[in-house]
Parts: sequence; C-alpha cells; structure tokens
Amino acid sequence: MQKQGNIKISSENMMPIIKKWLYSDKDIFLREIVANGIDAITKYNKLVSMGEAEADESGYSVKISVDKKAKTLTVEDNGIGMTAEEVENYITQIAFSGASDFIEKYEKAGGDGIIGHFGLGFYSAYMVSENVEIFTKSYRDEPAVHWVSDGNSTYTLEDCQKDGRGTKVVLHIAPEEKEFLEESTIKNLVKKYCSFMPYNVYVNFKGDGKDEPLNTTTPLYAKLPKDCTDDDYKKFYTDTFMDYNEPIFWVHLNMDYPFKLKGILYFPKVRNKLELERGKVKLYCNQVFIADNIKEVIPEYLMLLNGVIDCPDIPLNVSRSFLQNDKQVQKISKHIVKKVADKLTSLYKNDRSKYEKCWEDIANFIKFGCIKDNDFYEKVKDIIIYKNIEDKYVSVTELMPAETAGENKSENSEEKTEDKVPEPKTIYYVSDAEQQAQYIQLFKDEGLTAICCDNFIDPHFLSYLEYKTPDKIKFMRIDADIDGALKDSAGGDDSVIADIFKQALNDDKITVKTEKLKNEEIPAVIVVDEYMRRYSEMGQFYGMSEGDLGKTLIVNLACPIIGKLKELDDDKQKFVAKYVYLLALMAFKKLTPEELTQFRECNLTVLKEYIK
Repeated sequence: MQKQGNIKISSENMMPIIKKWLYSDKDIFLREIVANGIDAITKYNKLVSMGEAEADESGYSVKISVDKKAKTLTVEDNGIGMTAEEVENYITQIAFSGASDFIEKYEKAGGDGIIGHFGLGFYSAYMVSENVEIFTKSYRDEPAVHWVSDGNSTYTLEDCQKDGRGTKVVLHIAPEEKEFLEESTIKNLVKKYCSFMPYNVYVNFKGDGKDEPLNTTTPLYAKLPKDCTDDDYKKFYTDTFMDYNEPIFWVHLNMDYPFKLKGILYFPKVRNKLELERGKVKLYCNQVFIADNIKEVIPEYLMLLNGVIDCPDIPLNVSRSFLQNDKQVQKISKHIVKKVADKLTSLYKNDRSKYEKCWEDIANFIKFGCIKDNDFYEKVKDIIIYKNIEDKYVSVTELMPAETAGENKSENSEEKTEDKVPEPKTIYYVSDAEQQAQYIQLFKDEGLTAICCDNFIDPHFLSYLEYKTPDKIKFMRIDADIDGALKDSAGGDDSVIADIFKQALNDDKITVKTEKLKNEEIPAVIVVDEYMRRYSEMGQFYGMSEGDLGKTLIVNLACPIIGKLKELDDDKQKFVAKYVYLLALMAFKKLTPEELTQFRECNLTVLKEYIK
C-alpha cells in the first residue's frame, strides 16, 4: 500500500526545519544523522534493560557507507527502529524531539543517556542532498517502511522489505557537494564529530573481522578519576590533541549533582612564554561533539588549556544567545572555573616545588584569568608567585606589607591614633635581566631584592595588582629610581658636577642629578619615572609614537672618575661627561645607531690616548 501526503509544519514545530539554514558548517549533517542512530540504539538498550526487548548478541553499531558510483551516503543503525506512525510523528511532522515521548513514557525507569533529536537534526541532511530516503523497521512486530522526500513539501511513505530492526538513511548527494562522497572526508568528519560516541561507528564496514571502529566508546573522561592512571591521562591527551609534548598536569571533572558534568582539562607546556597560545576545549553532549571553544560555557581564559567537557544539560542544537542567558550554563561555567582554581591551590599548598617548576608554563594563564575574571582572581590571588633576583620564588602575598600592630586595635583602645592612609610598599621588578644587569648588581650589593617580570602580560598584570591593592603595594621597575638604601647619607649635591654634565650633553630632555652612591664602581646611572614610562609604553601599544621618556642621569659622586672631573680642562670634562653618559645609557637600553656611533668615537679617542 502506498500513501502520499504533505509534510506538516505548524508554528509549534517550525524551528527544526529552519535549522537547515542555521548550521554554520555543512558537515554538521553527519553528526546529526549518526547521533540519531546512536540515539536509536540507546533507546533500544533501555528497553532491553527494562525487559521490554531482547538483547542483540551481535552487538550494536552505526555503519556508514560511501558509494561514489551511486552518489549516495548511507548511515545505518540497528537501534529501536520506527513504525509508519512514528515516521509520521518524528519526520513528516518535524517533531522537536524524537525522544520526548519516549522519555516521558519511561521516565520512572530513568531516561539518562538519550540524545533524542531525530526530527530536530534529520533535515540537516538536505544541506548536502538532493533527496533522502529512510528504510526503517521497528523492534515491534510491524511492517518495515520506506520514506522518501526531496526536502520540499511532499513525501512518499510505503511498506517495504528490510532485514532486521533499525533504520537506514540514504542521502543522494547533490552534484555540488561531491566532496562528501570521498571516504577520507567522511572518516575525518567521523573523527571530528563522533570520536567519543557510545557505540561503534564504522565507515565502509566489510565484515571480514578486520574492521576497526573510528571512535572510542568509553573515553577516559567518562571514567572515575580513581580508575585512571597518569599514563592513561597522557595517552588520552596525545590521541585527542595530537600534541606529543606531555601536559604538565590536568583537572578531571566528574559530578552528577546539581548538574551532570564530566571532562578533563589539560595544562599544556608553553612553547613560547611571550605568547598566549589558544588551546582547544571540545564540548560534548552525551559523547556527541558540539563545538570547540564555546566561550559561553568555557570562559575565554580557560581556552588557553586543552580539554574535553561533556555536559548532557547543554542541548546539541542551541543558540549562543540561549547559552549567554541560561542560568544552568552559567552555573556550569562557574563550577569549571572553581575546579581549576581548586586544583591550582591544592598543588601550591601540597607540592610547592612542583608548582614552582610548572610556574613558567601556567603563569600567563593565571595572570590572564585574573584580569578577565575577578572571581578567579579572588580564588588564586594567594598563589601568584614571582622569581626574584636571587632565583627564588616568592608569592605576591608574601611581598605585601605585614599588618602593623596598631591596625587591629579595638575602637576603645587608648592607643588609637588618628586614621591615616597607609603608604603602599614599593616592590621593584626587572623586565630584562641582561639589559638591567647593572641595576641588579647595585641591588644585590646592598642586599635589596626585586622580582623578575619578563613576560609580555606582566606590565598589564602589575597594573591590575596595583588596582586591586592600592593601599598595599606599588610596582617600580628597577631602573625607575635610586632606592634610598643605595645612597650614602653623607653628601649628594654638587652643582658644579651637574653643570659639567648639562653643558656636555646640551639636551633639555635629560635631567641631571648628583648622588653619592654606596657603590663606587659605577660613575652614573639613568632612571626614568615609572608612570611616564608606562604611559609611553601604552602609547606604543596603541600605535602612537614613543614620546619623551624624561630620562634622569644620576651622577655618582662616590666614583673616583667623577671625583677627578673638576681637575680636567673644559674639553676633557665634556669628553668624560659624554662618555660616562653613553656608558650609563648602554646599561639602560639598546643604543640607537647614532648613539652607537658616538660611543665608538669615544672609545677610539680613549684608545688613541692609551697608546700614545
């Protein structure tokens, strides 16, 4: 008996059909059709567990066949199958979810694991097909049926012959989409979208005992952490992300309440500490791939990691605006952030040495995360560390000024003094250890310390820390000022020496000061105001010119060379002053071509005098 009719589209069920135009990638159709097959098998297995159907001893699978000559792509499962009435309900009437009735009927027995989007995703097949056929036979004792439509407004539904329970979908590929008739293309799509589906997926199954499924039905993230070894985690990482550098550590997510969430997030080794390399966090729903790096679920800074997240509470087909506004999704996102922060904190507290060894690989991630997410900052602020010039790590918290005894006095204390705004503690830092070696040596000689901040994100992060703790710390580059501990209290102002340098340099942009430093070896140093330099660097970041940094030359009166300066004639005074300035400039920054020429000329003059 043959039956003809019109496909029914009403206001309640119009959305699934327009999904045909809403998918961003055409190749998503294969995920939808295969997921339907997996869904059908899952339903049948549920019936078996409830005693309403017999187990299939031959096993369950989805088999994909490519026939280049016939120009067809076939996806076949041995799942629950459909009756003619169910085909009408789930295909021709374009139901929102083929699993909704099923789950409602068996909800008391538990409906977990049902993907359930047959009607919703089926019509994506028409993105690559001229027409589509369905051959299906229900597990019930009812005739098999054949459905065919070109995706417009008509279809044909009739009884047919089909061996065995299940559904076979035959896509007649459109001429302009012939790439989907290449076996290699289909295999790549299966690996991309179906690599963790819970039942075997084959391409061009031969049945000779040599067939290997293209997917892993029990991915590592679906297991309990106690059942996974370090080698398991490393192998899963290599197989999933094709990264043969071992991850430094990982976070295994596993929870069932108040939402279901499984996954593994890996901290990869950093290839270049000057860059924030984007990782790949794959999002799944019941082992069905949804997309990479969905920022509404995975915060942007967590995308610096590699990982797999599987959350059944996020539907396969969903708009970004839905994700942005869904409270459950927001809770999931916050939970993921919390678990990552907990892992980092646990490592810091329980294995500080390992944490320090990992720091260079995770520092940029943590700093970027703090800047982007205040909640994350609050969770990890006590475990942010820096290496100092003594090559030892110290936490930012340890750098903070200690609480003074008077700050915690009670209101009734007789010793209570008038409230004063506390002065923030100055923390010196090094941005280029080689270039700033002279300043570092000055600090070391006097027992002072500074932290090393040589990553590109550090200037932004230091400003962020100042913003978060304005009354506790401020940062100053080691060449921004001469610390009081470096100076000798006796003497320091010599206007004659200052005038000699001013006349020799003849540059209004350079300020000259004299100080008596404890170190007698260095004739002069250059310093630049911290905030003027930051302002200039910010201008460069936005494409503006460097501008005037406002350099200050500190002439060291304790240096014997400077002490002899007054005894020289005018020409030699100018020469020595210029030479001393160039030496100080060379210790401050890389010389420009013009400055290098001047320095070379000075050196030649010195050599000529030496060999006379």
